[in-house]
Amino acid sequence: MTHPIVQIYEIQTPEEARKMIALGVDHIGSVVPSQKDRHDPVLQETVATVRKMGAVSSLIPLYNDTDAVLETLDEYRPHIVHFCDHLNSGRERSIEEALALQEAVRRRFPDIRIMRSIPIGRPGMADDQAVLVLAARLEPMSDLFLTDTVLSGTTGSGDTEQPVNGFVGITGLTCDWDVAAKLVTWSRIPVILAGGISPENVAAGVLQVGPFGVDSCTCTNAVDDTGRPIRFKKDPQRVEKLIAETCRAGDKG
Repeated sequence: MTHPIVQIYEIQTPEEARKMIALGVDHIGSVVPSQKDRHDPVLQETVATVRKMGAVSSLIPLYNDTDAVLETLDEYRPHIVHFCDHLNSGRERSIEEALALQEAVRRRFPDIRIMRSIPIGRPGMADDQAVLVLAARLEPMSDLFLTDTVLSGTTGSGDTEQPVNGFVGITGLTCDWDVAAKLVTWSRIPVILAGGISPENVAAGVLQVGPFGVDSCTCTNAVDDTGRPIRFKKDPQRVEKLIAETCRAGDKG
C-alpha cells in the first residue's frame, strides 16, 4: 500500500537536504526566517538541490507582504509554499488577507502548490467546529492542509504567545488528534499531520488520524547537552526511525 509521505523541517543547507533525501524523506521543508533575510544564496541552493534530487521542496516565508512573498517564490521556485500564519475564524480580516495572498500566489505561480497550516489546540482543548469553519474558508485557495499545534484553547483564539510570534508551529507538542482526524475526513484536499510528531508517536498518529502525510520538526532535531532541541539541526537517526515507524503504521492501516 502507499505509505503516508514524510515531511521534515527545518532543512537549511544543501548538505543536510542531501542527507535527509538519502534517508527517504519525501518533502524537504525550509524556512525563510524574515523578510529582510529572504535573499539567501545557501537556502536557494538548498531548494535547488532538493529539486535536482527528485524530492519535493516546501518553503515557509515567515512574512506575508505580498510583493516580498512573490519575489521570494520567483527566486526560490519551491514545489510548495507553506503559509503558517496564526489565523482563526474570529479574525475575519486576517483570513481575507491570507486568502488574497494565496490568490496572488496561485495567479502568478500556478505550478507552485499552496499548503496552509490549520491551527488545532492541544488534546481536549480544541474546538472541532471552529477548525472546520476555518478550513472551509481556506480550502478553495489551498492545495494541502497541515495540522499544527496552537498554544491556546481553540483554533488560535486567545492571546497565548506562540514560539514564533504571529505564526503557529515548532511547539514540540501534539494537537488534538481526534479533531485532526475529523479534518482529514472532511477535507477534499490532502492533510498532513504535524505538531509534536516524533519517532515514538508517529505510528499512533497515522493509525488514529489517517493523514496523507506526517511532518516533523522539533522532535527530530538534534539536542544539546541539556536535552533541548537545536533549531535547524537534525538527528539523522531519529529521522530514520520516524520514517520506519511511518511505513510500519502505513502497512497496518
